[in-house]
Amino acid sequence: MVSDSCHSGGLIDKTKEQIGNSTKQSKIQQRERGTRPPSDAGVRSSLLRILRGAFESLVIHRCGHHHNQSGAEAGIPDAETTSASVVSNRSLPLSTFIEMLRYRTGKHDVGVGSIRTTLFHHFGEEASPKVKRFVKAMVGKLRHEDGKMDLDGGKEPRGGGVRRTARAAAARVAVPRNGVLISGCQTDETSADATTPDGTSYGALSNAIQAILGGKKRGTVTNRELVLKARELLSKEGYTQQPGLYCSDEHAKVPFIC
Repeated sequence: MVSDSCHSGGLIDKTKEQIGNSTKQSKIQQRERGTRPPSDAGVRSSLLRILRGAFESLVIHRCGHHHNQSGAEAGIPDAETTSASVVSNRSLPLSTFIEMLRYRTGKHDVGVGSIRTTLFHHFGEEASPKVKRFVKAMVGKLRHEDGKMDLDGGKEPRGGGVRRTARAAAARVAVPRNGVLISGCQTDETSADATTPDGTSYGALSNAIQAILGGKKRGTVTNRELVLKARELLSKEGYTQQPGLYCSDEHAKVPFIC
């Protein structure tokens, strides 16, 4: 799976990180935070940072757009225009989102790998369809393997059985050993969007992968080689995001699926 999205590093819990440092960062942050709940002041401060960043991004975007128009009127080619890409990032810092989720739920052990199950446990039927599908898929697999778990929960209150089953599923379902994840960036980074002058939009990592595969005339490229080449190409083009690779040692050496 190629996840060309923001904060996609460490998306699959308990999968070996072949390239990247998201797993290490997540463990360090959990140790530093311990079990301390985020304060109201901390949450407000994080929200202010988000709003300030959004405002600055809007100002930069508008200034860049005005600069491109002025250059076009003067007949001066613009470097970004000639490279056929306009880059913008849209994101909510993952650390801020986790802090807010811990504050709302009162659960201070929420981490990257337990966000969706925590959302389902807290919001129940009000959770988004995507979260509910994820939890039901885990429960279905667990029921198939065990045969003892029931979504109805017997005599338990409505939703109680589902929620407890979801937590159990998150802890018990093993990650497939043949799974391969290529992330667009690290946990604390954002993946850039690029838009060409004709209005075509794409992710920077997706474009890099296509360029690498399109230029490979002989032989194949392994998962590890693909991520390393993508990192190098993105860096040359001025992107700061660092793609990651999550899989077993064996699958790091096999050819990329395409």
